[in-house]
Amino acid sequence: MGLNLSGMTTETRNPRTMQLDQMSPLEIVTVMNEEDARVPLAIAKCLPQIAQAVTWAAEAFEKGGRLFYMGAGTSGRLGVLDAAECPPTFGVPKEMVVGLIAGGEKAFIEAVEGAEDSRELAVEDLKAHGLTANDFVVGIAASGRTPYVLGGLDYAKSVGCHTAAIACNIGSAIGKAAELAIEVNCGPEVLTGSTRLKSGTAQKLILNMISTGSMVRTGKAYQNLMVDVQQTNEKLHTRAENIVIDATGVEREKARAAIDAAGGSVKTAITMLLADCDAAEAARRLEKARGHVREAIRLEVL
Repeated sequence: MGLNLSGMTTETRNPRTMQLDQMSPLEIVTVMNEEDARVPLAIAKCLPQIAQAVTWAAEAFEKGGRLFYMGAGTSGRLGVLDAAECPPTFGVPKEMVVGLIAGGEKAFIEAVEGAEDSRELAVEDLKAHGLTANDFVVGIAASGRTPYVLGGLDYAKSVGCHTAAIACNIGSAIGKAAELAIEVNCGPEVLTGSTRLKSGTAQKLILNMISTGSMVRTGKAYQNLMVDVQQTNEKLHTRAENIVIDATGVEREKARAAIDAAGGSVKTAITMLLADCDAAEAARRLEKARGHVREAIRLEVL
């Protein structure tokens, strides 16, 4: 018997686009834009669950654990993308947020036959990364039924990890398998079954929230500034200076001098300037404050 997908919202037809093949370019992009506008409204209903995922991710980081994303196809690619953006944005090791896609790196640019249907492959991938109870595993599948994700969630639970599932069908299998279900009903896709559209947008927005929220909670921001940004190109060198200027009100020359004195650390430079101390003391303050600039500048002189 074939797989029955008829009960899934992501597989149903959208009545607003039944004549999609007869629409003009402007009509196509207009209806797509209107449908995309429904996504944030659908996500709004899941904010308490997403906030819990942020809390668990931050707790994992505080314990020296990691955040794992697991998915196949578009869902897996979105997890890999979010993970890849964390080191340059937040100055964290690439091992801190890990994106696993069924079929491995090759699957990021082309389909790997049968990979998403293997529960065992997910277990092998997590074992290869030495999963521990301090880690947090998030399974991502628009359909909510991907075997690779189900296998990963089951293994993660057996290890003692917190687990969450992001799906775009209510009452999904991965939602039932995980400790926390984040299930977003975005409605049928403009192009029937093409979950890289609204479902993919919803998943990307949720992953943004989880990674950004957890990083902020662990001291990777001061006010709304990226104080652990890595200066890997000319643009980011200038951004680093701008962050120090915005945080402290100093002139650019003084901002650059502070960054250089801090060994390139924007966070340390800001603490130096606001606490009126040298780089060594700023580093000690930040260590005592667990990386939080706001707390570091309030500490007594060490």
